[in-house]
Amino acid sequence: MFTQDIIPKLKKHKLLGRGGAAFPTGIKWKMVKKAKGERKYIICNAAEGEPGVFKDGYILETCPEEVIEGIKIALETIDNSSAYIYLRKDYYQKFKSSLEKLIQDLPITLFKKTGGYISGEETTVFQAIEGKIEEPRIKPPYPPQAGLWGYPTLINNVETFYYIAKIAKGEYKRTRFYSISGDVENPGVYELPENWLVENILKETKNYPDFDFFIQSGGAMSGEIQIPEELNQLVRGQGAIIVYNRKTTNLDTLLQKWANFFNKENCDKCVPCREGVYRIKEMVDNHKIDEQALEDILFVMNETSFCALGKAAVVPFKSLIEKIYHIK
Repeated sequence: MFTQDIIPKLKKHKLLGRGGAAFPTGIKWKMVKKAKGERKYIICNAAEGEPGVFKDGYILETCPEEVIEGIKIALETIDNSSAYIYLRKDYYQKFKSSLEKLIQDLPITLFKKTGGYISGEETTVFQAIEGKIEEPRIKPPYPPQAGLWGYPTLINNVETFYYIAKIAKGEYKRTRFYSISGDVENPGVYELPENWLVENILKETKNYPDFDFFIQSGGAMSGEIQIPEELNQLVRGQGAIIVYNRKTTNLDTLLQKWANFFNKENCDKCVPCREGVYRIKEMVDNHKIDEQALEDILFVMNETSFCALGKAAVVPFKSLIEKIYHIK
């Protein structure tokens, strides 16, 4: 019932993907719809593997009907298509029963994520569903051209499908979901205007600190460190905000947490990310941060890493070192 006008509506509302990359949703849908293929696939990515990002889990718990409606609209819009909902392990266990009731008689399959953080990267999702080694693929070709089993594939995350349903019903109010955590009074998930600045969000949710602080914005591991003077910015990426008390936060411990995470979660496929993260962890483990060496490593990772993980790992280390660590 929405097939004739949903893509123009997505373009009109300028909906961006909410999985982190912020690619224009209408353009992606049009690419998949126009692509040649005897069959096509739709994937709702509910991997959400970054600690501190939990908005998609909140949506699946509180309003899964909207998500399924968004997937149904995609099935109606894209000919000869079937769909998968790709769920991280605990989400699969938690939401399997409720989702199965909603997808009865629909060509939608639930798939349990088996790997770690990198298994949420879009081309790694294809590898997982196909039963192959869970590592990123070379791009191009891009998913709308050749994705799952080599066929044109539309992949969006949970929040994006939620808002597609809202747009179709004329209920989209240009909001997005924010995961707020850390040293705050009221942690949780909040749906607020997408054009609100970090400062507005923290004040509206009664989470603006009355102590010396800094935040991590965008992602909970991959997000950028920002100081109070920089809160007049939008929250990008995955919509996460973590507040840190500057006096009580051990910066070495924070660096250790990031180093351990990226060292554990990288797939070892490419040298810049594999060796770069290892060398960063080595510095952190030895409590000897060579700022020039770190800067060189981060530059190489950002410029030459095979997939987004290596580039994402650069952001927290670089911003913390530049803004806070050297004056701790």
